[in-house]
Amino acid sequence: QVQLVESGGGLVQAGDSLRLSCTASAPVYKMSWFRQAPGKEREFVASITWSGSITKYADSVKGRFSISRDNAKNTLSLRMDSLKSEDTAVYYCAAGASVYADVNYWGQGTQVTVSS
Repeated sequence: QVQLVESGGGLVQAGDSLRLSCTASAPVYKMSWFRQAPGKEREFVASITWSGSITKYADSVKGRFSISRDNAKNTLSLRMDSLKSEDTAVYYCAAGASVYADVNYWGQGTQVTVSS
């Protein structure tokens, strides 16, 4: 079982930037970020393939967030710029165990709060 540990969450003001990190205990394939706001369902934020050649973003974060990974360190990052109050949520790191799987593992989540 692969463990995913997120870090980097916190309280920021609207317009600020924040970088989230996720460290996997072993190599994984596709990696993604999801988020869940209070009273809402968990939603997709961004994903990146193992090679890093393909990235995808939710429309709500496109142009503001940037996903990247370092396979040598088994880490995933999410750079978040121009943060808005609606970005407030618990952010979860997710990873696939094979090239055919989107999500097999979840992290415990890290809270991001954006004050307006």
